[in-house]
Amino acid sequence: MSDAEPQWDLDAIRARLLARRAELQADAASSAETAAAVELDQSRVGRLSRMDALQVQAMAQQSARQRAQELRRIASALARVEEDEFGCCVTCGGFIETGRLELDPSLPTCVGCARQAEQNSDE
Repeated sequence: MSDAEPQWDLDAIRARLLARRAELQADAASSAETAAAVELDQSRVGRLSRMDALQVQAMAQQSARQRAQELRRIASALARVEEDEFGCCVTCGGFIETGRLELDPSLPTCVGCARQAEQNSDE
């Protein structure tokens, strides 16, 4: 593998990141109602229906957390594009593998640092 800095089409990267951000923001707007509080009055809603509603609410809240995390990664990636630091691992400073960034341009770390972080979180 070469240590040479890969050449990126930063306009295309920026466009991909902005498109994904818009998609996530639209998803957030359309699913806000699903994450709303579940009514506790069992005289109006049956117990099983309420349990289903609680489960749907929990899944919607988890999706919202994942969306928020991805939006933060996108904002960080856009900042790296503007600062001419796109493609550099935020942990070790080395180059992030080209295939990794082609898959998801918002990823902030190289494979090695991502594995290390995952191992540390498993401990």
